[in-house]
Amino acid sequence: MPRIRPAHADDLPAISAVCLAAFNAAVAPSLSATGVATFGSLAAADAFGARLLGDNHILVAEHENRIVGVVELKEGRHLAMLFVDPGCQGQGIGHALFQAVLPQLRTPTMSVRASLNAVATYQRYGFVLDGEVGEFNGLLYQPLRYAAP
Repeated sequence: MPRIRPAHADDLPAISAVCLAAFNAAVAPSLSATGVATFGSLAAADAFGARLLGDNHILVAEHENRIVGVVELKEGRHLAMLFVDPGCQGQGIGHALFQAVLPQLRTPTMSVRASLNAVATYQRYGFVLDGEVGEFNGLLYQPLRYAAP
């Protein structure tokens, strides 16, 4: 199982690459060019760098000195990113990252705007639907909420 640790500035290119690879494989084909471009700007290394300096908690999963997953918790209450390298999916890495970020929650609930293909995964983690499907700059998402036990 990969080691989970806080992200460092020198991880940013690898973090971006994992997010973009997973997004391009699973989400991008169902979106408009605008949605793909929006995600690209959110997942760019410099964008992660700016958030790493802000009130965001970013963890990575590392296996054999290679980053294979990332989770980002915004303001202790919103799951902003959760991606696993496409070649490493189905091994429990995403769930391990999700579990690792739970101690950082500062509120009784956590929200996520899940890409539509990821809704079932979040429901397995204990999230429940929290409103209608929405759209932000071409990104389609399903709001979900997790209540910490």
